[in-house]
Amino acid sequence: MTTIYDFSAKAISGDDVPLSDFRGKVLLIVNTASQCGFTPQYEGLQKLHEELSPRGFAVLGFPCNQFGAQEPGDEQEIQNFCSLKYNVTFPMFAKVDVNGAGAHPVFAFLKGEKSGLLGTEAIKWNFTKFLVDQQGRVVERYAPTTTPASLKRDIEALLTAGA
Repeated sequence: MTTIYDFSAKAISGDDVPLSDFRGKVLLIVNTASQCGFTPQYEGLQKLHEELSPRGFAVLGFPCNQFGAQEPGDEQEIQNFCSLKYNVTFPMFAKVDVNGAGAHPVFAFLKGEKSGLLGTEAIKWNFTKFLVDQQGRVVERYAPTTTPASLKRDIEALLTAGA
């Protein structure tokens, strides 16, 4: 059975990161953008990361420029923005496509495991979120409008179940 641990991605720093590095953690994987109406969700994502990472949780951010060209910067600009504006300390990855023929394999897998509204696979906008359990299985998909704070209960349930 394929899990998230079978994939790797390029960190925003340029290093290849096997997602197996996160084995045993609950993950929230999010496609992000710096110039989106949902960009302030970085604050809530960082808060979740700070509060729950000691218990085995991590947010993984994947910048994407496919929706309204709302992530036009290069990796250095994105990293500076996230750090200076939102004090982001969770892992950020290089900019990716999440839809289409060039979709990053991580997102092709996530979409295949949890479809969206009415069974559609395509990601509709920035800040779509995927919750992954400690075994690397995708357990839920959340719309961009779903706030990070509203996910805390679902994340804690997985952390408790896996403890």
